Amino acid sequence: MTTKKTEITELLGIKYPILQGGMAWIAESTLASAVTNAGGLGIIAGGSAPIDYLREEIRKTKANVNGKPFGVNIMLMSPNAEELAQLVIDEQVPVVTTGAGNPGKYMAKWKEAGIKVIPVIPSVALARRMEKLGADAVVAEGTESGGHIGENTTMCLVPQVVDGVNIPVIAAGGIADGRGIAASFMLGAQGVQVGTRFLAAEECQIHPTYKQLVIDAKDTDSIVTGRTTGHPCRNVKTKFSKKLASGEMNGTITPEEFEEITLGSLRKAVKDGNLEEGSFLCGAIAGLVTKIEPAKDIIEEMFSQAEELLSK
Repeated sequence: MTTKKTEITELLGIKYPILQGGMAWIAESTLASAVTNAGGLGIIAGGSAPIDYLREEIRKTKANVNGKPFGVNIMLMSPNAEELAQLVIDEQVPVVTTGAGNPGKYMAKWKEAGIKVIPVIPSVALARRMEKLGADAVVAEGTESGGHIGENTTMCLVPQVVDGVNIPVIAAGGIADGRGIAASFMLGAQGVQVGTRFLAAEECQIHPTYKQLVIDAKDTDSIVTGRTTGHPCRNVKTKFSKKLASGEMNGTITPEEFEEITLGSLRKAVKDGNLEEGSFLCGAIAGLVTKIEPAKDIIEEMFSQAEELLSK
């Protein structure tokens, strides 16, 4: 069994079946270019970023990757989702991943433009709907991942999605080394999406304080906030995230207040390393991430480990 040639490498024209997560505020041209040039699929996060900024990031990536494929992640809840959906067509972006919503109304336009569409989904029902709409593949993302999460774990979700659809499935959530990749393949996945491990990539442009938090995190340093708002988010445990979580639990912070306090908190973490008001989003697997290294080394190490395990 090999991880090198799968339906995902064929579909996307990449060397390794690995997608870098489209992490809002984090995934920009430098990181995306590094991952694409290392043989994976680098992804630029759309988030709610201004359209001109994103156009610039897409063009920078294009210039850096020399014709190799890359993607843009579109959060469908974003106020500018409509504009973003058009931007990826105008800029001839090869791949789009989507989160937080249903890409149905853009699907026909994207497919017509020759874009490969890969929605991130938290359930079998949604995976089936995406397949019907014409998705090329889906990312089945477990609750272990950083940022916005569903309830089901990667271990339970991936095989059920694999059984539920005929398009290739990419596993995400809690994958940070070759063991995670090998396990994903055993569950029937044809590729993986990795976020947290790339936070420690040399090319990742987050604040050094953020990087250090990820590297120092232990297995128990992950906390979920935002359950009361209906948008649960996994963070690194900090005084700020613990205060939010306990305030939600004991009712001293209402959902409205929560939204107010956390407005802009991810930007404060990424850009300023602000421990007092920043949300440092990160997966539960951070305890395995122990050093800063180039994206290329991360990918090659993970896949040589996975190959070795799967060849046994």
